[in-house]
Amino acid sequence: MDNLKEKTAKGLFWGALNNGTIQVLNVLIGIMLGRKLSPEEWAPIGMIAIFSAIAGNLQSSGFSTAIINMKSPTSNDYNAVFWFNTLVSALVYLVLFACAPWIAWFFEQPCLTDLSRFIFLAFFISSFGISTNAYMMKNMMQREMTIVGITALIISGLTAITLAFLGYSYWSLAWQQVVNAFVLVVGRWYYVKWRPCFKVDFTPIRQTFRFSMNILITMIINTVNNHILTFVFGKLFTRTPQVVGNFFQAFKWDTMAYQTVGGTIEQVAQPVLVNLRDDEDESREVRVFRKMMRFTAFLTFPAMFGLSLVSEEFILATIGPKWIDCVPLLRVLCIGGAFMPFYSLYKNLIISQGRADLNMWLNISQIVLQFILIFATYQQGILMVVYAYSILNVVWLLAWQFFAHRLIGLQLVHVLKDILPFALISGAVMLVSYVATTQITNIYLLLALRIVLAAVLYVGVMKLLRVKIMDECIKFLSKKMNK
Repeated sequence: MDNLKEKTAKGLFWGALNNGTIQVLNVLIGIMLGRKLSPEEWAPIGMIAIFSAIAGNLQSSGFSTAIINMKSPTSNDYNAVFWFNTLVSALVYLVLFACAPWIAWFFEQPCLTDLSRFIFLAFFISSFGISTNAYMMKNMMQREMTIVGITALIISGLTAITLAFLGYSYWSLAWQQVVNAFVLVVGRWYYVKWRPCFKVDFTPIRQTFRFSMNILITMIINTVNNHILTFVFGKLFTRTPQVVGNFFQAFKWDTMAYQTVGGTIEQVAQPVLVNLRDDEDESREVRVFRKMMRFTAFLTFPAMFGLSLVSEEFILATIGPKWIDCVPLLRVLCIGGAFMPFYSLYKNLIISQGRADLNMWLNISQIVLQFILIFATYQQGILMVVYAYSILNVVWLLAWQFFAHRLIGLQLVHVLKDILPFALISGAVMLVSYVATTQITNIYLLLALRIVLAAVLYVGVMKLLRVKIMDECIKFLSKKMNK
């Protein structure tokens, strides 16, 4: 049987392949849709994104996370979560269906009544795959999750592109969400042999209710946090929906970029940390967590700082000059986005310690501070709000670090030692790449040269400094390729 180290390595490999491939496909799909649809056509989807996301939180209710946090969940545990999720999802969908006219009234967009009712079907459909997804994550079935995720993205993406070119405007984006949810459910059921039964025992729900409710509240807070700017801008700029569309586009590219790294870590962090929770060697958990931090820093800083570097050329070369107003927003979001994958690590560490309550209050405090910053800066323009939002996301990591130190003894000086070198090297590499290419005017050539030059410089510095984490990644990839 594979040991934990090998399972972790395999999980990271398939997680990286999954998220990397999905984000590449997302880029291709996003380029085609971005070129076909205008900022005004993207705006309605951005306005209601928060409702779909919160509805998705309610359907899982945190019980899938509770299952993953169990040492050995039983078939009865999965069955209870399955029926609870589907029943809650049906109820939430009916409530949202009735509230759709109010959503349209709030944003002063009549089209949102029918559009939101259709998009909300996606989370109801997803409820049938929550238990199977928890099963796959608990058993670290990253290979199967990769296949299912890529298949769903390809099918839903082709559906959206086809409908967009047929003139269905924002409805093409709505169909993308619904089709993606359906294919994910079918794929998970194909790979997972467990099946629900009609003998329902909700005892596992009652036993994990407090933990799961803390997770649920935290998930909702995180969702509000992730969509707060789009939601606020949707209300503040109802007369100029292109502003909302531009921000939604910038936020989408930023999120796609940092989730390539964050999603990779997310798939393995909690199962691994749960397995280490009762380890006799207490220092092992700190060592494993620090290694995850280094791996995250090694990938996220060059990726996010690099996207900030080429943001203008990237937008112009891919989705066109009509989106040029989103470039300043994307630049700033990418700097803050470089630190977002670390939140996933801290979150999974705290949850693995059984402190869902602490996770919840840290997120609540952050969202309160964000509301204060938004209302203190929005009159100075959308860019100033994005600056404040991004700075807070970086600084607030110190609060998570404080409690990580209390729980497992993780030292701040060690964290800074693990991640700051990668941040400084990435920043220096991007600065050199920028200065060296300032005389180039062709955007396509400029985009290519900056990417290649930055990549070569970064890898060269890593090799020169003999960075162990890169050598380990290369060694593992070589081993996989030889197999």
